[in-house]
Amino acid sequence: MSPDHYFSEAPDSKFKPKEISVTIDGKSVVVTTSGGIFSPDHIDQGTQVLLEHLSEAPPSGNILDIGCGWGPIALALASRSSQATIWAIDVNQRSLDLTAANAARLGLKNIRTLKPEEVPEDITFSGIWSNPPIRVGKEVLHEILQTWLPRLEDSAEAYLVVQKNLGADSLHRWLETEMPEGFSTIRVETAKGFRILRVKNRG
Repeated sequence: MSPDHYFSEAPDSKFKPKEISVTIDGKSVVVTTSGGIFSPDHIDQGTQVLLEHLSEAPPSGNILDIGCGWGPIALALASRSSQATIWAIDVNQRSLDLTAANAARLGLKNIRTLKPEEVPEDITFSGIWSNPPIRVGKEVLHEILQTWLPRLEDSAEAYLVVQKNLGADSLHRWLETEMPEGFSTIRVETAKGFRILRVKNRG
């Protein structure tokens, strides 16, 4: 594994911040990114497909962004669900630092940036939104999802965007068979080569 994958805890590449213009929750804004993280030059296409479904985001409670990168999902959720607390997690410290800086820049005070192990064990989630790190490999990806999806509150939903040619359909089948009793998974959208999977805790 290269030491500079976006899922490295501490990228070896020198931190060289740069500004890019993006649209977050319908607003044109400038954010800071850098190399050594996921999609530093723009909002990833899969993330963009996911963000088009933000009207489904719960208005309050704790909402989780798994693998926040420089923060596009967390920032959009924080803007849309101003009464919610957004838990933006990533193993990459540079990603966490950039998400926190971008939240401060945009005046969004309801984002918490943490390593996964720093999230209190008693926290449950009214929603989970993620462009999950598919390239970590199936075993690690499955472990990530088995850690967080069962922490959905009753009737709460998770939305995962996965590229079709990177195993979206096989992940869908895995979720149907491996999630705890009471959970259901359906495909709610196919766009631009991506699937959006909705995982619901039916309680």
